[in-house]
Amino acid sequence: MPRYRVTIEYDGTDLVGWQRQTNGPSVQQYIEEAIARFCGEDIRIQGAGRTDAGVHAYGQVASFDLTDRHEPRTVKNAVNHHLGSSRISILDCEEVSEDFNARFSATGRSYIYRIINRQARLALDAGYAWHVKRELDHKAMQHGAEILIGKHDFSSFRAAACQAKSPIKTLSKLDVVRSGDVIECHVSAPSFLHNQVRAMVGTLSLVGTGQWNVDDVRSALAARDRQKAGPNAPPWGLYLSSVSYDS
Repeated sequence: MPRYRVTIEYDGTDLVGWQRQTNGPSVQQYIEEAIARFCGEDIRIQGAGRTDAGVHAYGQVASFDLTDRHEPRTVKNAVNHHLGSSRISILDCEEVSEDFNARFSATGRSYIYRIINRQARLALDAGYAWHVKRELDHKAMQHGAEILIGKHDFSSFRAAACQAKSPIKTLSKLDVVRSGDVIECHVSAPSFLHNQVRAMVGTLSLVGTGQWNVDDVRSALAARDRQKAGPNAPPWGLYLSSVSYDS
């Protein structure tokens, strides 16, 4: 039974997230239904990460098995065809060994969080970036970000509904970069807690506006209490940019 790995780009605006749910369409549902229309198989695909409602992806990865072998290019083109007008696209498809699992074989995940920092309303980026009118000091945000890099108990940046067994995670990268009105937070780790990236960005925004300083970030991290950190940044600024695997 052949196993396939696909790389996926999607607009999460009108979706309930990656995972199948009863309250609306999901990325997983759209792709599984497209596969069924392609080859008649009712399967479940495994995603590398469960993005929330409104979150986008440049490079989500999923794996699945089919009964019959098809050329990867055929799978990619057929699934894209049957995805129809949905804002979901299979960027790449390859056949992989049967021990590969998109979620459990992943060694790292990277996200980008986009902020547009200006007074004028958003026209092109509405729904695809967080609009912050108040001036943000991205250099101060970077100083705050450096407190969070490394292995920590991230309970202060964890959703109450998070199902992870441990709040201890290792953040390998958190860079805050600015180009004009656009501020991007580039974040990488082997894995993340539920809402961790959005909670960290929301906290750093307080540093950027001068409401908090670096010591406040340090105190929030040490508190291990979600109420002590900043608010969640909205989901529509978040993008799963890539998933890494050992070669």
